[in-house]
Amino acid sequence: MSRIRVLIADDHALVRQGVAAMLAFHDDVEVVGEAGDGAEAVEKTVTLGPDVALMDIAMPGLGGMEATLRIRRQCPRTRIIVISQYGDREYVERFLKAGVSGYILKTAGSDELISAIRAVAAGGSYLSSAIASTVIEEYRGLSPATDGYDRLTDREKEVLKLLAEGASAKEIAVHLGISVKTVGAHQTSLHEKLAIHTRADLVKYAIKIGVIKLD
Repeated sequence: MSRIRVLIADDHALVRQGVAAMLAFHDDVEVVGEAGDGAEAVEKTVTLGPDVALMDIAMPGLGGMEATLRIRRQCPRTRIIVISQYGDREYVERFLKAGVSGYILKTAGSDELISAIRAVAAGGSYLSSAIASTVIEEYRGLSPATDGYDRLTDREKEVLKLLAEGASAKEIAVHLGISVKTVGAHQTSLHEKLAIHTRADLVKYAIKIGVIKLD
């Protein structure tokens, strides 16, 4: 029987090592790589082609959402499970819309983690019982609509994160391989779509929705 090949993406080495140690007890799962940020997660997914990628949300540089969107485009065969400390409806909805197959909390035990991996590797999906009710409420129409973040393009989401982290327009241009003028156009679009008009408010917004986090 072939083993389920797993990549672990989290910016904390102890978390990665802990997850890998848990999975080592299961003969049908093999950890093929680790990544400390979103960019490395994308690179290693492309290189290693894991069956399942375990994805943290808030990582330095390219975050979990941006990495998820890139992996879905470049490696659609790889199934993604978000492992996060955030169980709020906004986080869950946003990642489900981005195409992840599972979402579990970091408080989950090893049994739940292995169940999630097996489920998504078999073509199914998995949600922690602790957050499943929020998704059910959304489909019943009991939850409010999501905010303007879902209207942003993938590139605008990348620019938003970098702006919120304090990068200058020139630094963003170099990081993304685009012109400073294009960065300005994306920034203008961000302001219009989110109805936010200062960088300070962009930072507050990014923290609120989990694009960046305060350590």
